[in-house]
Amino acid sequence: MTPDAYCQQKAAQSGSSFYYSFLFLPPPRRRAITALYAFCREVDDVVDEVPDPGVARAKLAWWRAEIARVFDGTPQHPVALALVPVVREFALPANHFQCVIDGMAMDLEQTRYVDFPALELYCHRVAGVVGLLSAEIFGCSNSATRGYARDLGIAFQLTNICRDVGEDARRGRIYLPQDDLARFGVAPSSLLRGKPDAAFRRLMAFEVERTQAWYAKAMAQLPGVDRKAQRAGLIMAAIYRTLLDEIAGDGYRVLDRRTSLTPLRKLWIAWRTSRAA
Repeated sequence: MTPDAYCQQKAAQSGSSFYYSFLFLPPPRRRAITALYAFCREVDDVVDEVPDPGVARAKLAWWRAEIARVFDGTPQHPVALALVPVVREFALPANHFQCVIDGMAMDLEQTRYVDFPALELYCHRVAGVVGLLSAEIFGCSNSATRGYARDLGIAFQLTNICRDVGEDARRGRIYLPQDDLARFGVAPSSLLRGKPDAAFRRLMAFEVERTQAWYAKAMAQLPGVDRKAQRAGLIMAAIYRTLLDEIAGDGYRVLDRRTSLTPLRKLWIAWRTSRAA
């Protein structure tokens, strides 16, 4: 299996909404973004699937060294091999990849976030920086597009946090800021009960509204000159904002279930958004 084929398989198996946006890119950019996405999946899987924190830290350290080898032209892993021509063609900075690993490492060191600024730092590292890398791959001719891409990445991560509240709590992680829980009178232990009460629904309405505000903030920064080039991000945003609407429409039942869209619906949203971009 070639490195590109490995990355394609990794992306397809994930079932992520991002995969649908890749379908509308020209082949060279599609290969590049698929390699970037596969890298993100690899380091995220270290945190989610390796039960021993010491082993997980060692694996992330290995990935730090592997990223250095990508920029030296001597990597070993199939994903890293696929990234070699990508970082050269699109002039992607090594520190952005290291920043993503920094974000993944945060999951090994903390399971709570005191307030939103603390959570924003996490979201910037694991998703905002990925947005910056993606913008370069999609095509970025105006510097304002980078602000759009960074904030859009944070909006994506906030969407994932809203969707996965119950699942994350069962893993011992609470990403919703502790001061938000206190403000709405939601005890951290209640996130494991599986049934939302009125206080939890008010909390989640606030979190979803804030997430939608991040999408609006991102969209306001996208220059018209880059809109067509950045349509993959616009497709992702349309799918994820629809997911937020579904979460709200379902009464914020994110403690005992994972709200999702069908593949056909994602493809329809992707096609419709692509035509409008």
